[in-house]
Amino acid sequence: MQGSILAIASIISRIVGLIYRIPLTATIGKTGNDYYGTAYEIYNIILLISSYSIPLAVSKLVSARMAKGHVKDANRVLHGALIFALGSGGLASAIVFFGAEFFTGQLLKTPLAAIALKVLAPTLLVVAVLGVFRGFFQGLGTMIPSAISQIGEQIVNAIISVVAATILFSYGKKVGNVLGNEGDYAAAFGAAGGTLGTATGAAFALLFLLFIFAVFKKVLKKMVKRDKSRQVEDYMSIFSILFMTIIPVLLSTTVYNISSIIDQAIFKNIASTQGYGAKMISEWWGVFTGQYKVLINVPISIASAMAASTVPSLTAAFYSENHQLVKRQINMANRFVMVLAFPCAVGMMTLASPIMRLLFNDDDKTSAMMLIVGGVSIIFYSLSTLSNGVLQGIDKLTVPVKNAIIALVLHVLLLLVLLEVFKLNIFAVIIANAVYALLMCILNQLSVYRFAKSNMDIRLVFLAPLEASIVMGLVVFFSYKLVDSLTAMALSARLSNGIATLIAILLGIISYFIALLLFKGVDEETLMRFPGGSRLVNLAVKLHLM
Repeated sequence: MQGSILAIASIISRIVGLIYRIPLTATIGKTGNDYYGTAYEIYNIILLISSYSIPLAVSKLVSARMAKGHVKDANRVLHGALIFALGSGGLASAIVFFGAEFFTGQLLKTPLAAIALKVLAPTLLVVAVLGVFRGFFQGLGTMIPSAISQIGEQIVNAIISVVAATILFSYGKKVGNVLGNEGDYAAAFGAAGGTLGTATGAAFALLFLLFIFAVFKKVLKKMVKRDKSRQVEDYMSIFSILFMTIIPVLLSTTVYNISSIIDQAIFKNIASTQGYGAKMISEWWGVFTGQYKVLINVPISIASAMAASTVPSLTAAFYSENHQLVKRQINMANRFVMVLAFPCAVGMMTLASPIMRLLFNDDDKTSAMMLIVGGVSIIFYSLSTLSNGVLQGIDKLTVPVKNAIIALVLHVLLLLVLLEVFKLNIFAVIIANAVYALLMCILNQLSVYRFAKSNMDIRLVFLAPLEASIVMGLVVFFSYKLVDSLTAMALSARLSNGIATLIAILLGIISYFIALLLFKGVDEETLMRFPGGSRLVNLAVKLHLM
């Protein structure tokens, strides 16, 4: 249930994020998306290093202490983590602000992205503190504060991003007129407006959680008073445990995500030496980061939510030595994620061109081909993200780090070969990313089996969702073609495409649900764990599918 709550919040947040990227892309264009994406790549890496691992580490430490009834120690973890977050977040903000020109210009060959990056810099401090409170509430076993703050953050982000991008894009045009480069400066300032939304959204989420914590503080004080533990952990030991917990998670997530910035540096440098123009390179990367990645990250966010929600419960089960519960939770999480990842991958690959046209008014075949080639990575990233969280939950924090390093080295070698030998330009990045995620899947799953003795039911986890997704893909493909051909005569091409796409998606959802039940991909217990599970079960019974 907690996983469902966080998964729903992540889906809503990603959908809001996808929706606002439509007007944002229309305003700042593919070049603006390149600047926006470049600033975000650097921001994300520094965020990973400084504070991304804080929520997971705090939730793990708080959960372990609450399971033993040590409320005082859990409260001390909160205070220690706040001090750590202020230090790491403040330092990260300063490094990004003062090093913006070096990061964007020297490393990634996109100097005008420095404007957007400087706007993002203070967000690192806000997100660090925000992460502590999210981790604390997750460690207490509730995902609701994190979920609500996540949705609120994204809504505020969406509104401010679009408004600020529009205003600053116009301002950038004026600056460009003076400097003789109207288009690039307009895109750069528009991208900065987009990043301003991120900063404002994070600030809103932090204020919301501070309010929730202020309300909860009375309850926490009563819980602390009821804790009769004689010995309380000192802050030095808490800092030490916190640091030793954060470092492996930090290394794992950093190595796991650093591939994107390495990809950008390698791709832009090699592509420029191969004779591609700066505008073409910028537009390719703009589509990759502003359209392709935005789309595939929607379903992947479900796996991230499941991973985050699985860690506290897995940690509690692991420390209580309930091995059967550990195995059951791992299996259920795998089934949940794959039931959603497979249809998302097949659906996006089948409707690649219609989706690009509907959301971004992009008729470029290259853009659609990116989604067709890279859609399968949704499955690999979803499973590898979940298995990362599983390994961290069973206290094997260093294992994902080793796996990620192995996968990263092979990923970089493959990328260089695809770029230099096969000259696949942006598709080299997409293929190498998919292979990287696949390697992480294999290595992580082998580790999960080794340490938790958890076997995956190949039929239930993979084959049934795959078979149902193939049926769904056929329904989606032919229904889109039929509706589009019928409406094209009376409506504009864009409106016809939009109607056909939405109808095809609706029919795809219905056909997948029916096919999944026919192929025995879900049982009543699994279906009950989904949001609105009881209604889904009742519907399946009425249709004589269960």
